[in-house]
Amino acid sequence: MKIAFTTQDKARVDAHFGWAPSIVVYDISPEGYHFVESFEFGSDLEEDGDEDKLGPKIAAIQDCAIVYVAAIGGSAAARVVALKVHPIKVPQPESITGILDKLQGVLNGTPPPWLRKALAKDGVRSFNFEEDEVTP
Repeated sequence: MKIAFTTQDKARVDAHFGWAPSIVVYDISPEGYHFVESFEFGSDLEEDGDEDKLGPKIAAIQDCAIVYVAAIGGSAAARVVALKVHPIKVPQPESITGILDKLQGVLNGTPPPWLRKALAKDGVRSFNFEEDEVTP
């Protein structure tokens, strides 16, 4: 499963989706993770209401299941969700490898329903979960 991160320094999630100078992509599984690629977006990134600058970022994450962001605007979030990419906001700058380590731990356990859905985005189900039971 591919995971994207909006970043200024390629080490932390510390950038707003629309203003991010870089998006880095990793592939993750229960066995580990590895860097896939980095996308660079030039220097004209100020908040200006220009929705056209979102196009390259949307294209960069289209085959990802999740995108971690410091923040994301409403219209960008709607476009991301329409691609079946799950945006996750981090409340303060956080290490990309720290997030990947935590996520790998979750994948090795029983992922929550939203993550199961993200895992199924590829059309490949690599996990076999029994039905969740709810007791009254």
